[in-house]
Amino acid sequence: MVSVRTVLVSLGIAFTAYLTARGLAWTEHVAYPIVVLGSVALYLLTTLLCLLYDRGPDTVRTDDMPLTAGIHGPASLPGWLWGLALATALIVPNAVTLGVGPEYRAEPFATWYIGGIGALMTIVMVRRRTWAAWIGIGILTAVSMTWLGPGQALALGLVGSIVWVLAAQLLLRSMDRAARDTARLAELQRAASAWRAAQDGRQRERRIQVQRALAVAGPVLSRTIASGGALSPDERDEARLAEGRLRDELRAPRLLDEAVREALDAARSRGATVTVLDEGGLLGVSEEDLTTIRQELAETVAASVSERIYIRTSPDDRVAVTVVGRSGVEGLMSDEDSVDLWREIRHPGAEKAASGA
Repeated sequence: MVSVRTVLVSLGIAFTAYLTARGLAWTEHVAYPIVVLGSVALYLLTTLLCLLYDRGPDTVRTDDMPLTAGIHGPASLPGWLWGLALATALIVPNAVTLGVGPEYRAEPFATWYIGGIGALMTIVMVRRRTWAAWIGIGILTAVSMTWLGPGQALALGLVGSIVWVLAAQLLLRSMDRAARDTARLAELQRAASAWRAAQDGRQRERRIQVQRALAVAGPVLSRTIASGGALSPDERDEARLAEGRLRDELRAPRLLDEAVREALDAARSRGATVTVLDEGGLLGVSEEDLTTIRQELAETVAASVSERIYIRTSPDDRVAVTVVGRSGVEGLMSDEDSVDLWREIRHPGAEKAASGA
């Protein structure tokens, strides 16, 4: 498949060949043929270099770099090449005019440089050297008006050359603006897709939590409604356990697996008050590490004899979960002697990093 770049370069080469042919189509005997031939050769070489030279795709990008630069569009010319283009804009018109002689300055084979340098500066503009292109047009304007006069220079194509460069600049700006808009639209689409995926994930998680809550509390609620709230002591104990399970499922689902649930139920069954909270301390923890944390948590709760057990995730980079157990009367809650369990479950990843270091 032929790319747009190939088509544009081919058109540029064809137009350059046409202008070069005009410069060689002498209808009169010129004064210094070798000077004219050298000028045409310099123009042809410079134009082909500006058309075909490519340093390869840009590997370093900055925020102010045009989005259509490099692999996305025309790359900028190196300094030596646009400098050569400006030198050509100065040398070729003067050399051609001197080479054909004063009597043929206004002939088509002598004024081809007006269109030729205009085309060269258009290429320089497309290759992202705006100021160099306008400086080249300024040189062309000064030289052609000096040799031909303002009116004749404008009539023989100077206006067209200026319009070409201006049109190239406006077109390039439109391309860059369109590329930026496309990039912003793609970024917004990615953000919208990510937001929707996150919302879908939250909805699925809420549905799972609701299903678990119904599975835990549904039977107890049904019996409570059927009996009008007149529950037996065993049913009251079961309702208390169901309430605790429901709070656990809503407050700390990432901490729970079957072993942890059984340990929490066992602690509540012996009369302990258990509070479980996950405040985001386990976000980003892998499933493998979560399994290790849950296993240690289940063992800690199962071995505890405390009357009140507090389980919370930790924001610390090294500690995943903190388990605190207290016993004694409520009035001694502030007494450190009432703390009979203190366990910090460390992040498995942090332990691996410490052992590796």
